[in-house]
Amino acid sequence: MGIYTAGKMVYNISDNLCISGGHEVKEMKKKILFIVNPRSGKGQIRGKLLDIIDIFQKGGYEVVVHPTQGSGDAGKVARENAGEVDLLVCSGGDGTLDEVVSGLMQAETAVPLGYIPSGSTNDFANSLRISKNMIQAARDIMEGSVFACDVGEFNSDYFVYIAAFGLFTDVSYETDQHMKNLLGHLAYLLEAGKRIFNVPTYWLKVDGGDRKFQGEFIYGMVTNTRFVGGMKNIAGKEVELNDGLFEVTLIHPPKNPLELNDVITSLLSGESKSKLIENFKTNRICFESMEEIAWTLDGECGGSHTYVRIESRKQALQMVVGPEKE
Repeated sequence: MGIYTAGKMVYNISDNLCISGGHEVKEMKKKILFIVNPRSGKGQIRGKLLDIIDIFQKGGYEVVVHPTQGSGDAGKVARENAGEVDLLVCSGGDGTLDEVVSGLMQAETAVPLGYIPSGSTNDFANSLRISKNMIQAARDIMEGSVFACDVGEFNSDYFVYIAAFGLFTDVSYETDQHMKNLLGHLAYLLEAGKRIFNVPTYWLKVDGGDRKFQGEFIYGMVTNTRFVGGMKNIAGKEVELNDGLFEVTLIHPPKNPLELNDVITSLLSGESKSKLIENFKTNRICFESMEEIAWTLDGECGGSHTYVRIESRKQALQMVVGPEKE
């Protein structure tokens, strides 16, 4: 930890002493902004909130808690307040994390971020091996270290671990929240099952730097994660979250059940053996289409676009992970 100066005031992060003119004045307490989505994951945070606050206070922090007030609120609060705190912590699902990270990127601040997952899937938390036990996750934030991981820039927006289009990508945000809370993964499967026999295709021109091609696709994802939809290795087995590279997976439409089975087998094995799957790594990729295509960012609606430019912001996010997590 270093020493930050502002005029004659010196603040040493390691011991929290404020010094003026070479003399100790008083101890300054560090501050946490704790952004909580109280509706995420059956609202389980409500029964643990006081215990989590107590852990943070015992860790030497003054805690400011903000329950989110609706869509977009977490990002707004993070953007407006990140520069005023020493540590930002959020609790919710991947959508809440996405909002907070987007707010941090817009604020252009390097304040560390802790994450207490409470959603239905929590793919990014699984990738970082963040504990599913909320109390343990809070302890790990106090005892852990900072891991600098990549962030995706999507046109004028951001995503933490996945930008996707096509088959079933709208399921996560069209599935009723009450169903998510009651049924978890089953809710997504029920919603997906409604449209299995009506799969649209998209003609795309793809520029991935060294890889340029065009064709028809039913699904595409640009990822920085070891888990997608709770399943491991779908994006590949050699995934590093801080290498500045995305894993790109694009699927051409299968013409018969055998080809569909081949695609599914390849995805579940983490090895791109199917001729219908385009799979490669890049730090930048552009998509062009004749029609608007709906995208999701970290499982939330990312809007419809005819042109998308995605770039990796290498090691732009300072995530707090538990001891020996990375």
